[in-house]
Amino acid sequence: MNRSRIAVLSAATIVAALGLCGCSSDDGAAETSRPTAGVPTTTAPAAAPSAPLPAADALTAVLYRLADVNVPGADKVGLVEQGTADDAAALDKFGRALVDNGFAPLTFEATDLAWAQAEPANVVATVNVTAGGEDSERNFSFPMEFTQHGGEWQLTRHTADLLLVMGAGAEASAPPAPTPPR
Repeated sequence: MNRSRIAVLSAATIVAALGLCGCSSDDGAAETSRPTAGVPTTTAPAAAPSAPLPAADALTAVLYRLADVNVPGADKVGLVEQGTADDAAALDKFGRALVDNGFAPLTFEATDLAWAQAEPANVVATVNVTAGGEDSERNFSFPMEFTQHGGEWQLTRHTADLLLVMGAGAEASAPPAPTPPR
């Protein structure tokens, strides 16, 4: 499969993900703490940190930078937990797909900030997104989780994987080419 086809399919996947986000329920934050099969769980959540929650702007700044097509993907890698140089191309494609499909500019608002139950040092927030400007009908909310690394906030890898087509998984998740009619 050629690279341009992969880029188009990746962009389509992102747009579909953004479009489907509007269909999710507002209690999605609880969904992020569901145990995954095979992952050990504890019976009682750990205590939340005693530090104050971050300002909502600290979290939305991460999202604005991830969506900014003027920031190279290599400079965005540090915005994603466990991000590597291999993720740079996917981060570039994300911003470009937003622009190419009319989702830019985006406006982010983080509300309902709370310490995550599964990872108490992480913060969960409901992120309200307005796509394509203030007059756009494409508004949706999506629960997102952030973690702090080196004093800076990052999107957790799990959340990034839900929103972005990251690394080699982008090629593996692309649908097969249609078979020509007989």
